[in-house]
Amino acid sequence: MTSTDPAGAVVRSVRDALSGGPAYAPQPRLSDAAVPPGTALVLRTSGSTGDPREVALGAAALRASAEATHERLGGPGRWLLVLPPTHVAGVQVINRTVVAGTEVRVGDLAPFTPEAFAALAGDFLDAPGADPREGRAYVSIVPTQLHRLVAAAGGGAADGGAGDGEAGSGSAGDGLAQLARFDAVLVGGAATPAPLLARARAAGVRVVTTYGMSETSGGCVYDGVPLAGARVRLADAAGGAPDDGPAGTRAGAADGPARTGVVELSGPVLAEGYVGDPDATAAAFRTDPDGTRWFRTSDLGRLDGGRLTILGRADDVVLTGGVNVAPAAVEDAIAEHLAGLGTPGEACVVGVPDDEWGQAVVAVVALPDQADAKEQGEPHDALPLTDAEGELLAALRAAVGQRLGAPAAPRRVYVTAALPTRGPGKTDRRAVRDAVVQAERKLDREPVRP
Repeated sequence: MTSTDPAGAVVRSVRDALSGGPAYAPQPRLSDAAVPPGTALVLRTSGSTGDPREVALGAAALRASAEATHERLGGPGRWLLVLPPTHVAGVQVINRTVVAGTEVRVGDLAPFTPEAFAALAGDFLDAPGADPREGRAYVSIVPTQLHRLVAAAGGGAADGGAGDGEAGSGSAGDGLAQLARFDAVLVGGAATPAPLLARARAAGVRVVTTYGMSETSGGCVYDGVPLAGARVRLADAAGGAPDDGPAGTRAGAADGPARTGVVELSGPVLAEGYVGDPDATAAAFRTDPDGTRWFRTSDLGRLDGGRLTILGRADDVVLTGGVNVAPAAVEDAIAEHLAGLGTPGEACVVGVPDDEWGQAVVAVVALPDQADAKEQGEPHDALPLTDAEGELLAALRAAVGQRLGAPAAPRRVYVTAALPTRGPGKTDRRAVRDAVVQAERKLDREPVRP
């Protein structure tokens, strides 16, 4: 295995931890609390719903995750790391190469640009003297990075040459072509809009969507299907017993009617728990009478034909006029409409207090070419917003209403240059909601009627 600094120290630390050495923490510890026996990796959670916690991952869980990933992808290979090695997705790239004994190449792409990725990926894929036993090449990215690569290539339309290995390197448009040369491209960390996936796949990119979190050693559900050894089941929002039995859905299972609930995950990839927080561990990690441990996520999901679809966080659901609206569904509808106009964009949908509706559905759309932060956003604001009135508001309301019903249509739409993030690829909904509330106060106007 080869590596480049500063990854060399990380690789050595992960290798030592997997071999029984001291646990590795890629970020400064939050406390001096002792880690559970067998812990190899201590990772911070994103802290999206409160103070961040530390997750203790055992060596057996990390090995199981790496082996199951390579089994699903078709075998071990070389990995290109373009994610921060301080979060689970980045550390897992290194972990997989340590377990398999293959190469990892680390690129310093801060900020991430299509031009820089094209040059780095081309150099990685065309490197002379690469071990032929490591013929497969993989990369893991987040939806924001995929969005930038697709947008730089003119929307991601296939041109007949994106996946043939004859791409150039270094220009913005070449980034997507280089991405298509990888044997698999893992995309996770946040929901990926369906239109974005379609455009990437049309360009020949072998996208594999992943779902998981630090508590499950990263992604353990690929393209909606659990990895080998992993299980998925759904529980009701009140915390009652799962409605699909204790076994849960395994890879390849396709029985039973479609159903919706809070996602619970099981398998050898589960973490030991939260360091120094036994109450939080007991609340999130539960053991069935048969001894099977389950991790209860904060996500709503749908199981249909053995395939899991994530509908969004349970606590993100907007209650407007007595109707529950899932922000992820509205975001997908907006992204699909924008894609149909040839304008790839990202959306974040939040609920804000409203005297008439209880909560109003508000969408913030990232359109770098159209954002004008002059009206509701000042230069010093954390997230400058421009009120989208007229045609854009009407078009998005109509598109969402037609697909999801009138209650889901956003009462207000704002435009910004880029959505704020917390961790790799995760939209910071709290920051978006705070910015919207501030903008609404400046507007001081009546709610939009359906």
